Amino acid sequence: MKRLTTIYITLLLAVAGFAQSPTELWAQGNQAYTEGRYNDASAAYAAIIDAAPVITRDYAPVYYNLGNACFKQGELSQAILAYERCLRLKPMDKNARYNLQFARTQIIDNIADTQVFFLRQWLTTFRNLLPATAWMWSSIALFTLMLTCLLVFAFSRSVGLRKAGFYISIVCLICSAIAFANAASLHHRDSVRAEAIITRGIVNAKASPDRSGTELFTLHEGTKVTIHEVLSGYANIEVGNYNGWIPVNTLERI
Repeated sequence: MKRLTTIYITLLLAVAGFAQSPTELWAQGNQAYTEGRYNDASAAYAAIIDAAPVITRDYAPVYYNLGNACFKQGELSQAILAYERCLRLKPMDKNARYNLQFARTQIIDNIADTQVFFLRQWLTTFRNLLPATAWMWSSIALFTLMLTCLLVFAFSRSVGLRKAGFYISIVCLICSAIAFANAASLHHRDSVRAEAIITRGIVNAKASPDRSGTELFTLHEGTKVTIHEVLSGYANIEVGNYNGWIPVNTLERI
């Protein structure tokens, strides 16, 4: 038994010795991409992500490069998925947003997008300008500034300073509430992960969560959907004005 334990530990140390650091994998992935070995590049970037204990904002470039490598291989759904995940971590990444929009033009789909009220669309775009942590810190900073202005209003002997402190505190309170609401909305989005990408070439959505269900419409690889419920291996999804059930293994959450 002792000998078996020694062999096991030796094997673990050997594997650990050959394990590559994220920096080495990053360099290898970039080199492979430059040389046109896109499969090796995507494997290196995926290995970095798989080995990460926690996915943070620093991994946005990895997802971006992974998306580029997948797109070069013709893996449209995986490219879109990687770009979407990159933008979750770094909403202001213009390159990722441009590449995502371009990749979406390659999607073959016969489902029209829902007409979204322009104000709601603007609010969603505004919310996505910053990650949840940035909105939270902004909310805390604005709330602190509000308290400071209230102290000025309460203790200042100058009428002008008191008025300024009062009005600025109101503005700070409103802005702090907006920032907190954005942070909460993004936290809920990232916790629920209701948005997903179709990863199969063609998927037929059914009226019920079983094989015998009536086929309602067809989805294609790369289409973004919203998951409402999962039951018996099927996901109830919404896309555009349509709603139906598709197998869970045909999509991947963002």
